[in-house]
Amino acid sequence: MFGGNKVKINKDILERCKKCSEVAGYSSVEEFVEHILEKELKAIEGAGSSDEAITESLRGLGYIS
Repeated sequence: MFGGNKVKINKDILERCKKCSEVAGYSSVEEFVEHILEKELKAIEGAGSSDEAITESLRGLGYIS
């Protein structure tokens, strides 16, 4: 699914993702994480496509200060 790309994730977060993916009926934790990331990216990108708009969106969501 990820084409050989790897992302390191905190062990506790991964365990929470595994539990949620099973409860929600996803076929794998990878599918669940991909869905969550896609959803967040759409929300962030929905604010605009310029670097400034993305920065402001991330700041508003509390991801950066």
